Amino acid sequence: MELQNTVKEALNALYHHPDDTVRMQADRWLQDFQRTLDAWQVADNLLHDASSNLETLIFCSQTLRTKISIAVAALAVYVPAEDWGDSGIVNWLRDEMNSHPEYIPGFLELLTVLPEEVYNYKIAARPERRRQFEKELISQMEVALSILTACLSINELKEQVLEAFASWLRLKHGIPGSVLASHPLVLTALSSLNSEFLSEAAVNVISELIHYTAAGSASDVALQMPLIQIIVPQVMSLKAHLKDSSKDEEDVKAIARLFADMGDSYVELIATGSDESMLIVNALLEVASHPEYYIASMSFNFWHSLQVILTKRDSHLPFGDEASIEAERKRRQDAFIHSYESLVSLVSFRVQYPQDYLNLSHEDRREFKQTRYAVADVLIDAASVLGGDATLQILYKKLVEAVSCCGNGEKNEWRPAEAALFCIRAISNYVSIVEAEVMPQVMSLLPKLPQQPQLLQTVCLTIGAYSKWLDSASNGLSMLASLIDILMSGMGTSEESAAAAALAFKHICDDCRRKLCGYLDGLFHIYHRAVSGEGSFKVSAEDSLHLVEALSMVITELPPENAKRALEALCLPVVTPLQEAVSQGPEILNKKTARELTVHIDRFAYIFRYVKHPEAVADAIQRLWPIFKAIFDLRAWDIRTMESLCRACKYAVRTSGRFMGMTIGAMLEEIQGLYKQYHQPCFLYLSSEVIKIFGSDSSCATYLKNLIESLFLHTTSLLTNIQEFTTRPDIADDCFLLASRCIRYCPQLFMPSEVFPSLVDCSMIGITVQHREASNSILTFLSDIFDITNSSKGEQYIPIRNSVVIPRGASITRILIASLTGALPSSRLEMVTYTLLSLTRAYGALAVVWAKESVSLIPLTAVTEVELSRFLKALSDAASGFDINSLTLPIEEMSEVCRRNRTVQEIVQGALRPLELNLSPVSS
Repeated sequence: MELQNTVKEALNALYHHPDDTVRMQADRWLQDFQRTLDAWQVADNLLHDASSNLETLIFCSQTLRTKISIAVAALAVYVPAEDWGDSGIVNWLRDEMNSHPEYIPGFLELLTVLPEEVYNYKIAARPERRRQFEKELISQMEVALSILTACLSINELKEQVLEAFASWLRLKHGIPGSVLASHPLVLTALSSLNSEFLSEAAVNVISELIHYTAAGSASDVALQMPLIQIIVPQVMSLKAHLKDSSKDEEDVKAIARLFADMGDSYVELIATGSDESMLIVNALLEVASHPEYYIASMSFNFWHSLQVILTKRDSHLPFGDEASIEAERKRRQDAFIHSYESLVSLVSFRVQYPQDYLNLSHEDRREFKQTRYAVADVLIDAASVLGGDATLQILYKKLVEAVSCCGNGEKNEWRPAEAALFCIRAISNYVSIVEAEVMPQVMSLLPKLPQQPQLLQTVCLTIGAYSKWLDSASNGLSMLASLIDILMSGMGTSEESAAAAALAFKHICDDCRRKLCGYLDGLFHIYHRAVSGEGSFKVSAEDSLHLVEALSMVITELPPENAKRALEALCLPVVTPLQEAVSQGPEILNKKTARELTVHIDRFAYIFRYVKHPEAVADAIQRLWPIFKAIFDLRAWDIRTMESLCRACKYAVRTSGRFMGMTIGAMLEEIQGLYKQYHQPCFLYLSSEVIKIFGSDSSCATYLKNLIESLFLHTTSLLTNIQEFTTRPDIADDCFLLASRCIRYCPQLFMPSEVFPSLVDCSMIGITVQHREASNSILTFLSDIFDITNSSKGEQYIPIRNSVVIPRGASITRILIASLTGALPSSRLEMVTYTLLSLTRAYGALAVVWAKESVSLIPLTAVTEVELSRFLKALSDAASGFDINSLTLPIEEMSEVCRRNRTVQEIVQGALRPLELNLSPVSS
């Protein structure tokens, strides 16, 4: 009750604070606190209810104590140290505990929560006050630890004391390791590790101490050695418990956590390969071998961090010349070879399918897949240190053992073989393409394996993963026939194996394309079966795109005369159903679902994207244009079909370039007319691709100028207010993407045009649209305008830019500052900041004047003079040419101050009014 009264008194004091914003916040807190008290009254009633059972009493009492402590701690963030009496809340706590020893458990709860509130950004404190609060607590660290030390004498409070100690250790306290090494709290935590029932609080303390000793530079670590030297032996003494079956699993988990913390924190020291560090490495191998995955996986981050240090050249730069660096790198890697070899054997079994896999829930299956991905990452780390070929030899032995079991009639015998193959596939990028000892044997085993669906899926993926090796192997071509037969079996077995086979087929055709040029007939046979959907293949429409891509890449290797014929054959099964659909007439074509058309059009997109024969593709699109035009004309209302068709046209333009001739004109004329009627955003996106390819072509200047003026004028007539931006975000997104493309590829057409000022006005309306992509595209467009001098020919457009931007500069600046301070989500802060700083760099002192005019609108009850001056100083530095990366912190703090609670945010936005384009600033 005293704590409740204390909170009320403090809030009442804030209610009479001279700062209007503080008073408004205090008023809200008082209301919230009263509602909280009402809720707590229920708990209080239950505590006084004679019928309440013990569990209810414990729950209610703990709830009250914790909630009140959090409330007081949150209050302390706002209230300066001097307002607590004797130099801060910790001293106040010490005095209260001396005066009311019966309330010590509650006060300990408050002492635990206090440091946590430093990092609680739900509390709407100003950044400066939050930093000050952290400094206040650090300055009172000695007092806090003396309170906790005194409380150690109360045996039943020992665990609570250690929890509070762990909380205080998270602060950047700067206590020397030599002091902590003999501190009673540290010694108590270390001794508690050896208690019969491992104390979670003790583990938390030691974990925080480990992190603390590893923070900072190498010299800082050296200063912490007295503490490290007492922590490590104590933790190492727990190693035997990792395999003690009598130990509680939670205790084993806690011990594993400590070893993982040591590994992660001391990895730089461990990487030296000293005898002492190898003791920790061996302990972490014990963790990795634990049968429970969630315990074993605690070590995975260490193995990755160690690998990075061992393999990156930069890690060994202090060792002198190149020869010395290489010698040290090899010495260190050699020291850990055995450890990583053991690791491969210890983790590889974890990827084996459980026997009841088919009966697992969706969530359990997802967790199993995540386990496999995590183990694959560990194997990659091992292969990075050992070398892929050496790792392959370890895994091949497991594959041979597994395959030997496949024929003995044991139930589920395919699982070990699948697990070994999964691991072999995981390290494929690390196995050299000239490896000639193991890989030929692996490939020869694959056709002999049972065609169980999950095993077959992994076999197919393994074939695809080693496509580069197959291309380099001396007998790779002779292997391909049997391997492609396996892929065909995969396509006909299950949807999952068919997906894996189609992906593998793509990789094979990509990397072995030169070898396969002479076998197009066989490849086309597979392609036709998959694309037509005839026969026993179970390849989905999406996965069939892998086969389209595969054949396209092989055709790319053909000479031009052969490529043209092959491309016609590739297009034939795709164009036939589209021809039939168009020939059935407008009525039937309009009734078809988008899927019936896009499944074929998407295949054309892949053909045009991956067949790298510009003239052949240009010829193909010219022949196909009547069909495409018919679909444009009759389905322009259908966004999905239009997106698919525009994507296909985009890749045709990208590949064919200037070979498209008259087709490009017909295509652009088509979309230019249809856009005015149907407003499909993809028409703008297709135009962006055309601008990128043809923007600098002077022979296209007149046509492109008419195109962009038509598209932009119509778009700006659609986007006349923020509601329209919200309703049509895709149009806004693609419009300003196109505008940015115009700035980069055809500024000579765009900047002098009459649409340029209209688009700037339009962008000002839409900056605060909540749609992420649309907002980012608008901000990118504006920053491209401000940064135009970064381009080689940008200087010549500065007068045009200035004539448009300067009259609007004050409004643009105000809207950007409004976006920074709450009109846009904080997730856009980086983009808004960059745009504002780009504007400031471009216009220097003038932009700072605009900013001063804008922030002068904000009442000082929301933002103080100091906070405003710090913000304006950052902009002034940007105007003076400072590196903008060093100026983001004051801008982020301005954003945080203005967003710290809803009341302040509403005040700021009400003052800046970002949706009003012409707002006269008040005089300052």
